[in-house]
Amino acid sequence: MGKLTGGDPSLLRKINSSVVLRALRDAGDAGDAPTLSDLASATSLSRPTVEGVLEGLAAAGLVVEASGGPEARRVGRPARRFRFRAEAGHTLGVGIGAHRVQVVLADLAGRRLGSAGAPVAERASAEARLAVVDAVVAEVLAAAAVERGSLRAAGVGTPGVIGPEGTVRLCSALPGWTGLALGERLRAALGCTVLLENDANAAVLGEHWAGAAAGCGDVVMVLAGLSPGAGSLIGGRLHRGHRGAAGEIGALHLLGRELTPEHLLSTDGEPLHPLDEAAVSRVFALARSGDRRAVGAVDRFSRRVLHDVTALVLALDPELVVLGGWAAGLEEVLGTLRRELPEYCLWAPRVELSALGEDAVATGALRVALDRVEEELFRVEAPG
Repeated sequence: MGKLTGGDPSLLRKINSSVVLRALRDAGDAGDAPTLSDLASATSLSRPTVEGVLEGLAAAGLVVEASGGPEARRVGRPARRFRFRAEAGHTLGVGIGAHRVQVVLADLAGRRLGSAGAPVAERASAEARLAVVDAVVAEVLAAAAVERGSLRAAGVGTPGVIGPEGTVRLCSALPGWTGLALGERLRAALGCTVLLENDANAAVLGEHWAGAAAGCGDVVMVLAGLSPGAGSLIGGRLHRGHRGAAGEIGALHLLGRELTPEHLLSTDGEPLHPLDEAAVSRVFALARSGDRRAVGAVDRFSRRVLHDVTALVLALDPELVVLGGWAAGLEEVLGTLRRELPEYCLWAPRVELSALGEDAVATGALRVALDRVEEELFRVEAPG
């Protein structure tokens, strides 16, 4: 790395460009198109310096002069205003589950432009599941009139232990997923940077960004489903563990097959199959109507989640536990957690339902993609 000096004009230009671009992006979030004077004040740079930076950013397609503003109706020349071109690129958030694929599209400012989802068979092959992903992505892009070539990054949340190279190291929930070079496959299909994350990890990021965990730094997100999992934020940072397997509470079924959700929710002695939203909804509906077997099934399942959450709370001492996964029946599980966690924990955290529902994983994956794009946009590297 070359020696850094405060007088290096190349480095100063990069710093100034990053500072002005961030100020423009933040001003866009507030709904304002700042003037040269506004930007000079916000960045502590001179007007000529800001003007030169804006010319370079405009040439790169990231900034455009905005029309209108309060001066537009005044006599004389109005002040020039500028805005960040959020439409200069796009990002995707993709959630790949055992029964559904969900996709969210956003611009570079994180504004949602569309979303879509599609069911997928529980025992679908890896190729069939990837075909559904491609179809849903195509649907979202077409509906928003966005070209695939404008994608800058895609975040993908999926069950399993994800390796740093983008390979699924281990996944019991999706057939053919273990060992799959998922990142490589999706990069080839989407033509952009692809960032993989465990689904529960993505979900907790989504809830922290735009859901029930906004403003909380210590959070556990539990996904109750075919393969239960948990994602955790510690001090606002995602905790993946040494090998990326933190929160894999679904592995507790190894203690006994009767602990799997399909056995816990059984009302007739046979595993609940298929273990999908409709089947789970029927069990919880029967329990609410007073069916004895269904009441027992819901109680078994709720207590399994209680034990999982208790272990996580005792280990991590979070401020908040967010419960997500199935939309049906989670109110009953929520009641069990709120009622009984204080009996097992030194200090019981607040417990809330997911605010994002089936969009939680895709929303968190979108946040992962936006973080990468912002890192690239605002990066300042020293000359070599």
